[in-house]
Amino acid sequence: MNILLTNDDGIYAEGLWALYEKFVRRHSVTVVAPDRERSAVGHGITLYQPLRTTLININSGYTGYAVNGTPADCVKIGLMEILDAKPDMVISGINPGANVGVNINYSGTVAAAKEAALYRIPAIAVSLQGCLAADYNHAAHFTANLAENIYKKGLPFGTILNVNIPDIPTDKIEGVRISRQGTALYSEHVDKRVDPRNRIYYWHGYDSKAFFDDPEIDGAVLDDNFISITPIKCDMTDYKMLDELKRWNIT
Repeated sequence: MNILLTNDDGIYAEGLWALYEKFVRRHSVTVVAPDRERSAVGHGITLYQPLRTTLININSGYTGYAVNGTPADCVKIGLMEILDAKPDMVISGINPGANVGVNINYSGTVAAAKEAALYRIPAIAVSLQGCLAADYNHAAHFTANLAENIYKKGLPFGTILNVNIPDIPTDKIEGVRISRQGTALYSEHVDKRVDPRNRIYYWHGYDSKAFFDDPEIDGAVLDDNFISITPIKCDMTDYKMLDELKRWNIT
């Protein structure tokens, strides 16, 4: 396969190169990633400043393109300028920290995969539970196996797979579950502070430990030490409400 790798943690992120090391053994791999961390930028793209690419050499001898933009920018630049042909697959990650529930809406990791899906390219977003992820190797191994399945079976237009993997030893993982996206909000707070120049600023935070009342949603599956796979669609139309609105006779 010809594979484009990206992420939202930046070109030097450990999870990105764990994927590279796994895939480059059997596939042609190109890395196009942000030049710095772009976590939680969602599906934003850059419109009012120029995008630049820099060929980066990693200490282990690997090379990749760093882009001064968002994860979605990286996919666009990769597809339209860097690659000579459309890749067989785009993989975004491995992100340190789960991308489940409502946080999927903010995730640059997921957005990069969705951007690829808009170009009719099969895509996976991969995250490892825990912001201090200890071992990316088993996550990379699982992703490689999943990619082979997708390559054989395909994905519908506009659908990606959002994968979240427990950061525990492989023999402790209970298995794989296909799950739904959770919609419960996390407990959030905003700290109001004053800087040394007596100006007010705010620091957003949230309780990363959520409580799930449905065992079939992504966060609950992950907390039960299962790998969570959730199919996500780019088409955000509410088709049930679409039919309902037609009966409103709006004029």
